[in-house]
Amino acid sequence: MITTKDVEHVAKLARLELTPEEKELFAEQLSKIIDAFDELKGVPTDGVEPMSHAIPMPNALREDEVVTPPGHESLLKNAPDREGVFFKVPKIGD
Repeated sequence: MITTKDVEHVAKLARLELTPEEKELFAEQLSKIIDAFDELKGVPTDGVEPMSHAIPMPNALREDEVVTPPGHESLLKNAPDREGVFFKVPKIGD
């Protein structure tokens, strides 16, 4: 059971100011959360492999490949306006 003293301690560590009503409310809510976790202790988990995801997830990593970056011309070919090898944009501000 979480007491208001426990809530006060955590609030002090988190530098929170709580009203007496909030302390009572949080003590009740945290106690319910702890009770819910206690219910999980009764779930049989023998033979269940530890896992990081609920469903199988393939490795999303790929091999590094060295590629040549596109040149200025290919990057600027669809630019609405350009000045030499730069994008030309409208002036913003004064």
